[in-house]
This record gives sequence, C-alpha cells and structure tokens, in this order.
Amino acid sequence: AQGRGPRDAGRAPPPRGLRARGGESAAPRGGAAMSARSAGSVPAEREEEEEADGQGSEQDQFQEYWDEFNEEMEGEEGQAEETAEGNEKITGIYNAMDVNDQVFDELHLPEQSVRGVQNVWEGFMKTGATREDAGEALYSAVFDAAPSLQSLFKTPRAVMAMRFINGLNQIIAALHDPPAMKIVVETLGFQHLELDVTIPRVVIFREAITELLSVEMGHLMTTRAQDGMRTVLNYVGGSYIYIRVKYTERLKILASSWATANNKTSDENGEEVQENSEPKAAPPEDAKEGSKRRTIGNRFGFGGGKFEGNHADDKNDHTNSSDDSPDRGVNFKRSSVPTTFAEMFMFNAAVMGFGDRGWMSEVLISFDAIVVNVSNTARLQEECDVLSLRIAKYNGTIALTEYKAVMLASLRSLVPKDWNSAHEISWSWLWENVERMIKSNLGKPAVQERALSKLYSNLDEETRGKVRRDIYATFFVLAPAGQDFFKQSITRLHFIADRIVAMTLEIYKDANKMVEDISAMGLRHVGYGIPTDLFGPFVTACVKVMSNIANDDIANEAYRWSLGLVSRILTRVINEGSTIVMRAINQNSAKQLCKAVSCAPRGKRAMWMLNIQVGTQSISPLIWAIETGSLESAKAIITDLLTIRADRDRYYYGMDTMFERHPDLVKRLVQDAPALLPTLFEGLIWRSRTTENGMRRVNYYIKHLMVDSNGNFARTIGWLTEHGDPKIVCHPVIAMVTDLVWSRIAFRSFLQSKSWEIISLAVFLLGTAVFVEAREQTSSQRIVVMACRAYTYLVSLCPRIHRHVTRTCGSYKRREVIMWGHVPVPGYLAKWQEKVCLSLTLSLIAMLFFEPILACIGQQEGDFEGAGLFTQVCDKGKNLGFVYSVMVVFAIFFYFMLTIDMSVFSTRVSAFVLIVFRVASEVWLYLAGMIFVILAFSCAAVALEHDNEEFKTIPEAAMRLLEVALMLYDNSKYEAVRNEPALLFLMVAYILAAMTFLVNLLIAQMNCAYQCVYEDMVGYARLNRGKIVTESMPSVAEWRWRTFIDSLCLDMPCEFGEGDIGLPGAVQVLEPSSQHITTVDMIRRFGGSTSPSAQWPEEDLDAENDRFTQLEKRLEKAIRRIAPKKRKKGGPSSTQGTGETDGLSSGSKNDDGYASEAGSEM
Repeated sequence: AQGRGPRDAGRAPPPRGLRARGGESAAPRGGAAMSARSAGSVPAEREEEEEADGQGSEQDQFQEYWDEFNEEMEGEEGQAEETAEGNEKITGIYNAMDVNDQVFDELHLPEQSVRGVQNVWEGFMKTGATREDAGEALYSAVFDAAPSLQSLFKTPRAVMAMRFINGLNQIIAALHDPPAMKIVVETLGFQHLELDVTIPRVVIFREAITELLSVEMGHLMTTRAQDGMRTVLNYVGGSYIYIRVKYTERLKILASSWATANNKTSDENGEEVQENSEPKAAPPEDAKEGSKRRTIGNRFGFGGGKFEGNHADDKNDHTNSSDDSPDRGVNFKRSSVPTTFAEMFMFNAAVMGFGDRGWMSEVLISFDAIVVNVSNTARLQEECDVLSLRIAKYNGTIALTEYKAVMLASLRSLVPKDWNSAHEISWSWLWENVERMIKSNLGKPAVQERALSKLYSNLDEETRGKVRRDIYATFFVLAPAGQDFFKQSITRLHFIADRIVAMTLEIYKDANKMVEDISAMGLRHVGYGIPTDLFGPFVTACVKVMSNIANDDIANEAYRWSLGLVSRILTRVINEGSTIVMRAINQNSAKQLCKAVSCAPRGKRAMWMLNIQVGTQSISPLIWAIETGSLESAKAIITDLLTIRADRDRYYYGMDTMFERHPDLVKRLVQDAPALLPTLFEGLIWRSRTTENGMRRVNYYIKHLMVDSNGNFARTIGWLTEHGDPKIVCHPVIAMVTDLVWSRIAFRSFLQSKSWEIISLAVFLLGTAVFVEAREQTSSQRIVVMACRAYTYLVSLCPRIHRHVTRTCGSYKRREVIMWGHVPVPGYLAKWQEKVCLSLTLSLIAMLFFEPILACIGQQEGDFEGAGLFTQVCDKGKNLGFVYSVMVVFAIFFYFMLTIDMSVFSTRVSAFVLIVFRVASEVWLYLAGMIFVILAFSCAAVALEHDNEEFKTIPEAAMRLLEVALMLYDNSKYEAVRNEPALLFLMVAYILAAMTFLVNLLIAQMNCAYQCVYEDMVGYARLNRGKIVTESMPSVAEWRWRTFIDSLCLDMPCEFGEGDIGLPGAVQVLEPSSQHITTVDMIRRFGGSTSPSAQWPEEDLDAENDRFTQLEKRLEKAIRRIAPKKRKKGGPSSTQGTGETDGLSSGSKNDDGYASEAGSEM
C-alpha cells in the first residue's frame, strides 16, 4: 500500500501518563480494532462520540504542544532519523492512522513490516504459560482501556479471551498471503454483523492492543512493527464496518426467511426447533443425514442422467423396502401438504418437470449447510467443493439455473407474507455466489480422478517409499516444530503418508464417506492437541514431493486440489472442536475445566462437557478424558454434572443428560478408570441437611443404573460383577439397586430355577440312598426306586445332555474356547458351576450304563433273596453293584455342590461359603506338601536296612506314614519301631516335618488368608449375589418387570423437603441422622436471573488459591515493567512509541500450539 503519510508519522506519541489526560478518545482519530462479539449499545456509542467531541479541542491543543516540544528537543540527527523512518511508513488507502471503511481490498504490507509484526506477535504469545494466558492479558487490556464499553462484554471472559487471541492469531499468521488474509477478515466480519462496529470504538481497541504489545515486548516493538500492527488493526476494523454496512440486511433476510421456510423458531436457549413438534430424543446426526439423503433421493429418482457413484448412506441405511429404489419418482398419492423447504422443493421440481434431475437431490441435501454458512466464506467454499464432487457422479447436462427457479418458487410459496424484492435480490445473490463456486469445478472431477488414479497405479514400491521419506524430510525443513508431534515409529509414519495419498483419490470416488471419515479424524486430532498451524506446511511438503514424481499437470493439479480440500475440512473440524473444555482436558487440569464450564449457559452446561458436534460427527469430552487418562479432568466433569443446582424456576442436574449420552458409562469406567466409580456413585446420592424425628431424607438416583433406554434391565450390575471389586459393590447406591432387584424380582426367578435342582436331588436320594439294602426291599419299595431312577435318567439327565451338547457345539462354532493345557474346551466351562454340572452329567451317564436294575431285567425271577420285579441283586446286578455305588457317590457330591448357590439367600452365609472357597487353596498346597513328604520318607524307609515288615515296600511305607499323619497308626506297633534306631530316627523326623511343621504352617497360612478375605467378606458375597441377579433376570417375565418399575415411580419427582418437589429418577429412604452427618446443603441454590441462557454465578470455592495466583501474576508483571526502567539509567531507549522498553520474560514457556477459529461458539 502506497500513498501519502501523516505529517507527524515518525514522531513519538505522548507518554502514557500525559496521554491519559485526553481520556479514551484522546487517541488519534481513525484506526481500527476488532469489536468484541457481544451485544452493541447505541447509548454507549453516543456517549463515546459526545465525549470525543467535548475533548477534541483539548487533545488537539495538547498534540500541538507535544509536536513543538519534539521539534525543539530533536537535533538535526534526530530529524534525519525521523525523516528516514517517515519515508518507510506504511501509507495509502490502508495505513497506521486512518480507517478506510469505504473499500475492502487486499492488504499488502512490506515484507519487513510483516516480519516485524509476526515476530512481535510470536513473542507476545510466549509471554504467558499458555495461549489462554496471553488471551486473558489481551482481554484485560481492552476491558480496562474502555470503561464506557464494559457493558458490551456480555460473552464469558474465558470464551471472549480465546476468541480475541485466536482471531488475531489467524489474521497475523496470514499477513504474508493477502488473499487468504482477506478471506479470514471477511469471515470474521460476517461473524460481527450484529455488532455496531464504529471508528471511536475501533480506536480504543487499537490503542489498547498496541499499548499492551509495547509494554510486554519492549525493544521488539519497533516503530516499523508498531505501524504494521496499527495498519493491520485499521484494516480489520474498516473491513468490519464495510461488511456490516453492505451485507447485514441481506444476511438477516436470508436467515429469517430460511427459518420461516423450514418452520423453525428459537427456543429459550436460542436453539432452532421445529414448530408444533413434540419434544423427543433427537436421533444421531449421521442417522438424520442418512434418512434425509434416502428420502430426497427416492423422491427425485436420480433420473435424467445415469448415477455413477455409490453413496455411503445408501450402504449404511439400506433396507429391503421397495420404496427405497432409486428408480422411483414422486408418489403424489402418498405426498402430504409440503411444509418445509425440502418438501416444497421436491413438489415444485416435479410440477415444473425437473423431477428427473438427480443432481438436484445432492444440491438440496447440502443447501441447508450452504444457507447457514453463507457468512463463512471458507466454509461456503468447502461445501461447494464437496458438492461439485457429488454432482460430478451424474452424467448429462447440469443446468444450475434450473435449481434457482425451483428454489425461488418454493421460497415464494413458503414465505408469502414477507416476500418482497429484497428477498428476491438476497436469494439470487446467494445462488449466484454458489453457482460461481460450483461452476469453477464442473467437468474437472471426473478427469482429475482418472489422472490421479493412473498416477497412483504407476507408482512402484520403490517410488512409494521415496514419496514417504521425502514428505517428512520436506515437512521437517518447512516446519521444524512438526518433529515434536511426529514421534511415532517409522512404519507408523509411512502408514500415515500412505493414507494421505489414498485419501486424495478416495474423496473423488466417494465424497460423502470421506467427509465423514475426515470429520471423525479431525475430532480425534482435537484430543491429540495437534496445532492447525502445521497443516499448511504439511500440505506444501506433500505437493512438492508429488510434483517431483508426476509429470502430468492434470494429476498434479488434482492432487493439490484434493489434498487442499482434505486439509481445509480437517482444519475446520479441529477449529470447531477445539473448545475451552477440550483444552482443559488436554492439560488435565480440574481448575481450568471448572473455569471453562463456568462460562456455559446453565441450560447447555452439561452438553459442553458431553458433546462436541461437528457436522455429523461428535466427540464426548468426558469419554475422551477417560480414554486419554486425564482422570483429574474426568473427575471434575462427573462431579460438575452430578451437582444439583437450582434457581427459583427449576433444578439442573446432569444425570439424565449424562446417561442418555453415554448409556454404557459405567462399563467405560470399569474398563478404563475404575477409580472414578466412587465419584460417579456419590453424585447419585442426595442427603438432606435437616432431619425429622431423628431421621434424614436420602434420595438414591438409581433410575439409569436399573433401567436402560429401552425400559429393560440395565447391565450395570453385570459390569460391576465382572469387574470383581468387592469394595465398589458395597457402595450404598449399588447395594440399593442390587437389593431392590433381588428382593422384588430376581429372588423368585432364582428360586424357581433352583427348585428343579432341589427336586432332582431329592428324587435322586430317594432312589439311591434312602431305602434299605436291595435284598431287603419290598416290591413297593422297588417300584418307588425304579420310578425315582427313571425320573433321574429321563427328566434330569436328558435335558443336561441336550444342554451341554448344544452349548458345546455353539462354543466351537463361535470359536469361544478356553485352553486346558493344549486342549481347547468350550468357553462356558470357565465357570465352576458348569464344570460341576458337566461332571454330574457324566456321572449320571455312567450310572445308566452300570444300572443294576437294567442288568437284571431278564433275571427278575429266581431262587435268590430279593428276587422280583425291578430287582437289582441278580448275578449281573451284584457284579455291577460296587461300580454303580461309586458313581452314585460322585453324583451325590456333584448334586450338593450345585446347591451351594442357595447360600445367596443370606449375605452372611454366602460370605462364609466364599471364604471357604478362597481359603481352600491353602489346603491344596498343604496336601501337595504332605504328598511330597510322605513320598520322600517312604522311599527313604524302604532304602534303609531294617527288619520291620511294614516298611518293606514303598506303598506299604507310604500307607503307614499316612496313618501316622492322620493319627490312625496302632500305638502297639511303635514297639517294633523302637527296636530299629535308624527307622525310629526317620520316623521322628517325619513326625516333625509332617505333623509339626506342615500342620502349623497350614494354620498360619489359613489365618493370613482369612484375614485378607475377611475385610471384603461382605463385598464378595454381594459380588456373588450380583452375579446371580444378572443370570436370573433373563428369565423374569416382561410384565412382572414393568410392574416392578412402575411401582418405584422413577418418573415421578422425588421431594427434597416438604413442599419442595425435586427431581425424578430417585428412590427415597429414611436413614438415622447420625449415620451420615450432613452439615452443608448438597443443592447449590442461586438467585438472580432464571433464564436458561444465563450463566451460573461464580462460586468462590478456590478463592484463596486464586488470590495467590493473581498476586503472583501481578508481581511478575510489575517486575517486567520495573526492569526496563532500571536499564534506562545506563543509556537511551532503542524503541520509540510508548516511552518504555521491555523484554521477553525469561520464564516464558512455549505456546501450546493450538489455533481455533475465532468467533466459534464454545
């Protein structure tokens, strides 16, 4: 920019103390500053103008005195330097003094000015520990410099500070690229359309920002850099005013008429909702997009040209309905009266003869995003580029003017009352811009896709390897800071490079699917903390490397364009997803997170911590914090969500929102962060501060732990049981859920399932162990025995065989196996109950094979005792009797082991049984030790020369030693041992080892094991009960479950006190007042505004720590200001402009590298 500069361009401004006399409007007229995105105030503007007029003469006089002082004090050398600097001042339509709000062109600065401004800005960004600290300093400077404008700062401080710093960072980073900078400023200007940006306000902002940079940067803030910064701020402010004057009314018409055309109104939170719609849970964005695409595609029929591509949504949402066929047109018999733009557009398209234009469906699907983002130039260009890729899949002539005709006809029908010439001009202007962007790419995608595909197919493995290596080598040269983020293995880096190359071709083939994949990848990068500043150099490196490989200009252009589109989508997603909540999570700071969510409107506070939506993709800050190990942030989120807050109108409690967003939250915590489970469950309990008759009200909010979103039994108990933590299942909330379900529902089903086992055991005992010996049985007794055994084989054994065969085949078919040594066995046998059941089945089968009654069927009559019907004492029966009895013994033991689960009826008995099982391992170790000792001493006794006949062989010696250990050895036989001194010594050594050492060791081991288990005895019992509850619930009848849930009245509000109707989802009980003493009200109540869009008042929970932090910051700032003054005493300052010098703080830290789109809603 060239032209005439101001007369006093090279002179230093008055000192800060003198300039303060002129007030806020004492700054030079003109200039620009970014207006805060908050509500404007006309009275405040008039007050500023009056103040500026009233003090203008005093300021002009003061400026003349100051000019004369400069002329008298500066010598010839100073005047020469001033003249030299004045020649280098930035002049022209955009300069450091004047605001030009009449034009909006590109800003071209000298290279030295660009470098100076960027160096100063980079240094300022490093003065704070994080970028948020720099934003706070910038926000405070503007806030303190404009007392009359403080009423405009309605946006939360943290959000506004981040918008300031990110907006300026985007602008200054693009100074070397005027076209890109113009797009950035234009986008920000559209975001400030509702604000009254004026020159007096711009002056205050500009002076506050430049003064802050001068104070903080000192000697780095040279005159050239200061002029450059002023010019940039003037350019931005003037552009805001220009854009507001020219486009505000047009964009307002588009927004209002579009809302009317789609029957949308704003709710109390400012969200657009459909009129006359019943409140219901919103489906996922991707589901809505797929449904919308399917509906519009069906109505148009994709006629008029052959459709070449396959939509991702058609794959994901495919149904068998014939109505989904793409060859079907509009079915007027099923068409209802159009009430939205999409319905009216499809109706008018059919009436006007355009119903066979398949490409119109693609435009219609994207049209909502185009209209909503019309003020965002970069996003509008992105939508049009993606749309051009989708339209390219259709053959035939594509006349975009046809869409305009249908569009205008539909809008006239939907907005009949308000439609006028201004609407006609506005919508025509919108479509002309869209049409221009789409036409610039029409016809190119198909050619570029073929060229790019041919290029990739001709690359051999050696060339691909060279491309991988050169991409990173070039990128690290362009952006050395990128090495700090690419720290993975070389194979992983090569995989990333291959995916990038593949994505450039895939976006041509299936743009819909790739946009979804890129959005999902961008949201993951938000959590990774990847700065968007690196995307530009990375794309440049990829393009340079590929241009050296490919000789085809079309392929190079296709690669450059598609990679640029991918990077733009990725950058946008990261910028939109980089909220202050995600930044706090990346730092794993609970304090920063609480500060971030304190800026949220109370009606949206929960969703700030649970959902970040970008297009059809979303990410949950809570789940991301859990998965990345930021447990401090995750704990703060859960605590905040489960804190009950209240104003006069309503209660705010994030339980429903949290579990609706994450129904499997307990499962995720069990897997990734078990330490947060107590925090979650504590938040589901409310205890009253007051007591009544020695009792305290307690609300257990157990709805989502007991009932899932479909009204069925939730899997919470099952997840916790599988986790196996005996302490967490004893938490009052989980104990309440388990006991309620067990006592009211699961107990009956469990008893019914076990009744079959009990009956089978009773019948089995009656048929094998109750009656007297077989020879003495009467005929009636033999009939009863036969009936009982028939019942055992038919009713008990056959179902068991069928069950095990079915489950075994299913397990092997699904490959659900476990290894016993090297043998794969069905996975269901991992439970000991299933092993016992299988062993019982095998025992019953063996009993059937050796059944004496069956063996005696042909020999029932004869001359032997016990002869008769169903006898078992014939010759064959006698031969099988002993083997059969052994099988019976095993079966009896297995039957009784299966009834151990009955101990679950009593927690104390169940705990005792579990202790027995856990201590049993010590007994097995003792038995193993005894076998080893007996074997060793029996071998030694046999090897010893002696005359004792009972220790001549190893089996005999082992049997005698076992008798000694069990104290069954005949005392009279010790006399024979005494006659053999060597054998006597061996016997004494055995007694010491086996009976003294091992037995006492067993006692000690069992005592220690019992002590360890005893602390969690009840917990293990509850784990067992929870397991049985989970296994019993599938057999519960649905009507019984519904009746049980209805009896709990979980959908009814649960009182907090007399006349205080509380929140639903709880079960209220009374507990003794001394059980959990509560002295502070667990509900945080606030007065003031009750609007859901208002923030909660600040809470001074960490006020003491905050005071020390603020004191430290003020001391550091004071030290930075004092140090330059001390250096002044030794020589003159090398910097003009503020009268002060300053350097970078030696303790400054690196920037966190984040860049987020300014003005984005946090």
